[in-house]
Amino acid sequence: MPEIWLNYGPTDVVLDIRAENLDKKIEPGGTNLTDLEISSKLEQIDLTKPTEFVILEYSKAIQKVISVLLEKCNQKSIPKPKILVDKSNFHILKNIFSDPTLTISEFNTSQLSNSNLVFIGEMEFDGLFGFNTISTKLVRRFGKDHMLAAYEKRKGNLPAPGEDLQTLTIAQKFIDAFDVSAIEIVANSLGVVDLSIGHPSTTSSISKSFSSIAINEVGKHRAIIISTGKESSDQTFGRSLSSLWNCSEAIKDEGLAIILAECLNGIGSEAIQQYIEGRMSLDRLKNPAKYVDGMEDLLFLTETGKKFQIGIVSILPEFYTKKLGMLSFGGIKHVMDYILKTQGARQKISIVSDGSHVLLR
Repeated sequence: MPEIWLNYGPTDVVLDIRAENLDKKIEPGGTNLTDLEISSKLEQIDLTKPTEFVILEYSKAIQKVISVLLEKCNQKSIPKPKILVDKSNFHILKNIFSDPTLTISEFNTSQLSNSNLVFIGEMEFDGLFGFNTISTKLVRRFGKDHMLAAYEKRKGNLPAPGEDLQTLTIAQKFIDAFDVSAIEIVANSLGVVDLSIGHPSTTSSISKSFSSIAINEVGKHRAIIISTGKESSDQTFGRSLSSLWNCSEAIKDEGLAIILAECLNGIGSEAIQQYIEGRMSLDRLKNPAKYVDGMEDLLFLTETGKKFQIGIVSILPEFYTKKLGMLSFGGIKHVMDYILKTQGARQKISIVSDGSHVLLR
C-alpha cells in the first residue's frame, strides 16, 4: 500500500491508498535554480540604495529569495534593507529571520507611494485575473474601486486560471500609477524556478514560465483529492479555492473533488462570509452594483458545484460547508472511505499534491 504525504496547514498528513485505487499523482514540473543562479538574477537590485522589501504573503520561495538578498548584503558589508510585512504574516517572518540587525515592521498601507518599496511575491493562478501576480494582489488590497470593473470583465461565471484575460490589464493599469518595484517569483514545491525584476505592471510577463511548469494534460477524472501544497494557500477557505479552480477542468461532470485545507484563519472572504450569514444573495452575484471581496469565488463555487460535487477536509464548522453545498470530512481516511463506498471499491483516485502550482487540462 503506497503512502502519500500531503500538506495540511503547517504539517503533512498521510494518505493510505491501495495501489489499485491510485490513478495518478499529479505534480508540477520545472528545474529549480541554485542559490548561485538566484543570486545572479538578483544582481539587478541595487542594495546600496535605500530599499524596503514588502512581503504581503509568505511562502518558502519568498523566504529563499530574501535569504539570498540578505546574504548578498553580508558579503558586500552593506546595511540590510528593512522588511515590511503584512500583519497576518508578521510573527511568521519574525520567527524565521531572527537576526537582531534586521528590522521587520508591519506594512502601512499609506506607504504605497514610497519609491523605495520592492514587493516580493510568488505568482499563482487566479480564477478572475488568470494569474495571481503582485499587481493583482495590490489592486485587491489598495484598489477596491477598480475591482468592480475587473469583476464585470470576468470571463463568464466559471473560473479561468492560467488564461490571458482583460481583467489582468486593469490590475496592471492600477499599479502603473505607483513608482515601486517588484520581484515576481515562479516556484514549485521544491524551490524557485524563475524570477523577474522590474515594475509590477511588467513582471507578470513571467507567467509564460509559470504555465510551462504547471500545465498537466491529464484528461477527465471521476475523483480527485487536492492538497494546496503549501501552508499559505490553505490558511483560509477563500485562498484554498484557487487550487480547486486550477484542477476544475480535469473533473468529470457529476464527479467529486476533495480539497485538503486546514483553513486555520477561517473563511477569509467577505462575500462568502456574508452569504453564510444570510447577508448576501446569489442573485446579486451576476450584476452587482458594488464589489465585495471574494465575490468571484462565491460565484465560481456556486456554478462549479452544479457540475461536480465538492468536499473539504478542514477545521471549518460543518454549518459553513453545508451552507455552501459542500461535503465536510474530519480526516483524509474519511475521504477514502466515502469515495470507495459511493463510487465502488475499485474506483481510481487521482492525487494532486501541490494544487497551487499546477494547472490541469
